[in-house]
Amino acid sequence: MFVHMSIHTPRAGQEQALIDSMHRYSQAMQGHPGYQRAHALRDRDSGRLVGLAIWDSESAWSAARPAMQAAIEKDDFDAWEIEPPTVFHMDEV
Repeated sequence: MFVHMSIHTPRAGQEQALIDSMHRYSQAMQGHPGYQRAHALRDRDSGRLVGLAIWDSESAWSAARPAMQAAIEKDDFDAWEIEPPTVFHMDEV
């Protein structure tokens, strides 16, 4: 199992634009071999947004990555986020 997790800090008033982008990104994953599931989550205390995607393997995620990037290529993250996201690539242990 391979997990891609990104933690986003949205600017005030830009939360929905960022959430919509996260949904486009996860919709682009669907149907690719090795995709299991994805979730867009909000931390109750900080308001940070977390993207969590679970794949069979890193190679499956990598193969689908061009489609995911294409789905968000015109998104204005500089306007939507306070800072670049923190990204984790994790393996089951």
